[in-house]
Amino acid sequence: MTRVEPDRPRRKYAPRLPPEQRREQLLDAAFEVTRRHGLHDLSMESVAHEAGVGKPVLYTVFRTRADLVAALLEREHQRAVAQVIAAMPTDLTVSGPAAAYAATVTAFVDAVLGDPTRWRLILTAPDTAPGEYRDHLRSARSAILRRAVELARAGIALEPALAGLDEELLAHTMLSFAEMLGRLAVGDPDSFTRNRLASYASALAGMIAVPAARAD
Repeated sequence: MTRVEPDRPRRKYAPRLPPEQRREQLLDAAFEVTRRHGLHDLSMESVAHEAGVGKPVLYTVFRTRADLVAALLEREHQRAVAQVIAAMPTDLTVSGPAAAYAATVTAFVDAVLGDPTRWRLILTAPDTAPGEYRDHLRSARSAILRRAVELARAGIALEPALAGLDEELLAHTMLSFAEMLGRLAVGDPDSFTRNRLASYASALAGMIAVPAARAD
């Protein structure tokens, strides 16, 4: 009598995707794992499971966990820089330096709170981050700082209360202040809410115009 083997469930295979689309899918999965558990718990197994693919599929795109982490950090870094550049004003004559800076900081805080996982990676780069990524961060900050120096120079020319200030030091101060608020926002969003941070930025920026107003 012939024995009939029970039907075994067929193994599910991930649908074929173009290489770039597969790469984005895996990075999206890595981002989601990082959002829930943090970068320290990101593993090849967790990313493959999140993406719904077998580990061999993952290894065809990223050979090691280090490659995966580097690619994730680089992608989020590029997106973060684009957000910062978009938030920076181009014309200080419309509302004045103080109002423009307050609006910029508020837009930055909104970007941070809108995507805290991304900005946690950017503002609190882990010690395990690849050295090349840290070089990218420094390079990007330098580019943003150069733009901030241009704005500081324009602000000094427009605002009598800023006369005599060192434009480069002022740019460093503005950038560091915004980064500090961003770290507070991602580190303790319940205490450092959007309204609290934005109100403080506006009040502090508004103090710049006080000496000029009193002098009139």
